Amino acid sequence: MKPYPFQKIALVAIVTSAAVLSCNKDKNTDTNSPAFKIAESEKLVIPATIDVPANLPAGNARAATFYAIGVQKYKAKPVPNTTPTQFEWSFIAPKADLFDATNKKVGTHSAGPTWQLLGSTTDSIYAQAFNPAKTASLDANSIDWLQLMPKTGKTPTGIFANVSYIQRIATKGGKAPLVAPVNATDSVDVPYTAIYRFTRKNP
Repeated sequence: MKPYPFQKIALVAIVTSAAVLSCNKDKNTDTNSPAFKIAESEKLVIPATIDVPANLPAGNARAATFYAIGVQKYKAKPVPNTTPTQFEWSFIAPKADLFDATNKKVGTHSAGPTWQLLGSTTDSIYAQAFNPAKTASLDANSIDWLQLMPKTGKTPTGIFANVSYIQRIATKGGKAPLVAPVNATDSVDVPYTAIYRFTRKNP
């Protein structure tokens, strides 16, 4: 029996709806997507050493959260008082792309350290370590979680305006190789991922 036209239309609508739902499900459950990583990071328990102060009674507000995919760059440096000269890895800078909760690439992270939004000259922030440094080591194979502050003399701008705290959490990879460099010219880029949070105090 041949299907009537309305049956064909209904069948097409069902198939189309199923395809859309399937795509949405894949997007929302892709465990490698920035959106998934950012959502999961909100469930993490933040170590006290890098947690943001409560700043009561007004509290804090999150200005931005990004997922970073990139490398930590290292180069060889001489170990003092070694004969013949031996070398060790010295951290140079990060180089990473930043993604938001919609899986869109929105910026870059580079030497400074600095975070800069794409296509913008007014959305950037530089950071520096607290003294003493605020760090937490949760994975022997990954770079530390940490909390930074805006760099003195570099006012945060755009969406980063008035940000007081920068956190790096949920790190994977990025540590210098265990095997030491053998030449003064040796360098290496170590892949890593992380979540960066930018938080401001409420007035």
